[in-house]
Amino acid sequence: MVFRDDEIYTSDEVVEKLKISKETLYRYIKSGKLKAKKIGREYRFIGRDLNKFLGFDDEDVFSGFKF
Repeated sequence: MVFRDDEIYTSDEVVEKLKISKETLYRYIKSGKLKAKKIGREYRFIGRDLNKFLGFDDEDVFSGFKF
């Protein structure tokens, strides 16, 4: 996973980590592909939602292991 599920991230942190532009980030938000909460003039993101956006979910984390 790229983001910690229980952390809250700023737009700047997300674009830096994903290596995308802010315009691309805002396009994902506007299209509904990425969940975000607008607080004042800034967006905030929950790590769990970012990981889901990237295709990581609880099943993927342990898919390579046999228990």
